[in-house]
Amino acid sequence: MIEILHRTNFWDDKPVQAGFIRHAYTDRLTSYLGNHLIKVILGQRRVGKSYILRMLIQHLISAEGVPPENILYINKDLHVLDFINTGARLMEAVQQYQEALSPKGRIYILLDEVQEIKHWERAVNSLCQDYTREYEVFITGSNANLLSTELSTYLSGRYITFKIFPFSYDEFLGFNELNKGRESFITYLKFGGMPESYMLKGQEIKKNYFVSLHDSIVLRDIVQRHKVRDIYLLEKLILFLIDSIGSYFSVNSVVKYLNGAGYKTNNETIGTYIRYLKSAYFIHESPRYDIQGKKQLAGERKFYLNDLGFKFFLSSSFDFGIGKFLENAVFIHLKRLGYAIFTGRLKDKEIDFMADKNSGRIYLQVAYLLSDKKVIEREFGNLARIRDHYPKKVISLDDGYLGSKNGIEHVTAWDFMTERTETAGRRRIAQID
Repeated sequence: MIEILHRTNFWDDKPVQAGFIRHAYTDRLTSYLGNHLIKVILGQRRVGKSYILRMLIQHLISAEGVPPENILYINKDLHVLDFINTGARLMEAVQQYQEALSPKGRIYILLDEVQEIKHWERAVNSLCQDYTREYEVFITGSNANLLSTELSTYLSGRYITFKIFPFSYDEFLGFNELNKGRESFITYLKFGGMPESYMLKGQEIKKNYFVSLHDSIVLRDIVQRHKVRDIYLLEKLILFLIDSIGSYFSVNSVVKYLNGAGYKTNNETIGTYIRYLKSAYFIHESPRYDIQGKKQLAGERKFYLNDLGFKFFLSSSFDFGIGKFLENAVFIHLKRLGYAIFTGRLKDKEIDFMADKNSGRIYLQVAYLLSDKKVIEREFGNLARIRDHYPKKVISLDDGYLGSKNGIEHVTAWDFMTERTETAGRRRIAQID
């Protein structure tokens, strides 16, 4: 056990392969160092959670002066660590590590893909309750059910969560050393933000990567975890969702569509499968909200993909519905910034996004191009009907900044996606005629 842990850790001055530093996440994580809160890092498979843990290890050693032997890293994606498959075996590994290295002071334990360890929550709870040693624990997982009632029961009030998303447009530019603008943004819309895909050359190889990633998410995080029997039906549902991003539909309408196509199912099954896909961070939901009535609406809602690479490589052509790609990208950007997002309804008009965070709110319309006065009046006019003083913006792929109208600002997609603060870009330069 110790021999394997030696090989998979960064003791004896072994260099840490941290990759492209994602400061938005590492800065927030390191701001929570030095306490007994369990740091829970959640996100879809392959979004870079393991790299972020290694970035943290690098920070602990280089910036905080933590001795490498005070850091125990267990990555359950590595087959050589398959023997750590229960909470008891995890505690045994921690004990043997301490006996072999005799670390002094605070010990940092990082558990990657912790859901692969049965009864992990008991072991983590035991470490946190141990008053004879100082442990600081970080865990990652690929399923939202990690925060289930079991975790809440064992670790209630003693953890904080960090959700990791695919690369932002800003990170995409930095990694690929590209300039901000329409051309690079269209490339980002096509290929998405999965970090590993950037290392692959050619669309065929990228497509194979996304097919493999899709299979891994479906089989490991949904089929195996939830013992799904009708895999064929699940796949048909996934393809329906991929083709329908940004469109309104209800569970009942999906059931009718699938039944009409010859797949026998019901509301309970489809509702359960959608819940599984949300838990695996494959899709996200945007409920409808009545702005005038100030209440959330039941029934139809929209869904968006966690990464647009699945849309581009597993669905119909990119040229069809580019506006939906843009809408999906804006939605995930808002999620990345920590907003609660709704699709707004104001009488008979639709507001693409109403995003709330703390005590703030922003309204957004997303359009492919503001090509003529009719389109401009529609997009700006919908927002103008909202009688409050929160910021309102129209986002599009037009090449230039088109000014503002009645306090509603136009923002190019690439500017909006690289704004560094929630109020950035609120210029008042010109009025649209």
